[in-house]
Amino acid sequence: MIEIQHLHHRYPDGTLALKGIDLTISDGEFLLICGPNGSGKTTLIRLITGLYKPTSGSIHVNGFNTLHHSKEVCGLMGMVFQDPDSQIVGETVREDIAFGPENLGLPLKEISNRVDWALRVMGLEPLSEKPCYLLSGGEKRRLTIAGVLAMRPQVILFDEPFSFLDYSGIQEVLRHMIQLHREGHTLIVTTHDVEKVAPHVDRIAILHNGELKLIGPPEDLLIRLPQFGIRPPCYTLLGGKKISWLE
Repeated sequence: MIEIQHLHHRYPDGTLALKGIDLTISDGEFLLICGPNGSGKTTLIRLITGLYKPTSGSIHVNGFNTLHHSKEVCGLMGMVFQDPDSQIVGETVREDIAFGPENLGLPLKEISNRVDWALRVMGLEPLSEKPCYLLSGGEKRRLTIAGVLAMRPQVILFDEPFSFLDYSGIQEVLRHMIQLHREGHTLIVTTHDVEKVAPHVDRIAILHNGELKLIGPPEDLLIRLPQFGIRPPCYTLLGGKKISWLE
């Protein structure tokens, strides 16, 4: 469980990015955090992972305060960044996935087992020896997810996971996200492309000007997105049933 209480974050230039966030995320939940550009989405998930330190307030992950137990928190979660190229460090697909487990100091056999498992889960086995620079956008995104999975996190955070992807790439990533949720992972996703993921999430949290305005199930909140400058799914505007990008 992730418990966020009275969270404020101010950047060095004085900009107040988050204002009094209170939020609880349950184990195994699929949460969408949405908002217009500059609303604080990326700042919030970087605070949750411990990449940023809060100005005030607290974040506890499974009882660990992110401010004082960064090592324990890092072992519980992994983050998939918006730009996959910024996260890829290996020359080949296999080498890149192995990077995280190697830095954990695991035995070679355990590293190999984790890499093989992550390759299989993300459908990357045929590409295991392929140079990373030759991968497509969708393949790079799957690679970054595989690298995170090899660390065996309980919580996976995705920052704008559909950026730079074409239609088939979006479908690939979305399928894997849904499967990870079914397997019991807690997923936290930030995006302004709400319609791509809304049919599959448990709750939506709406950020606006650094404040948490609303949180609840999609069926209650989608119709209210426009008042916060967020484009709702087309099916909401048409009054029809929810439509997945996988249909």
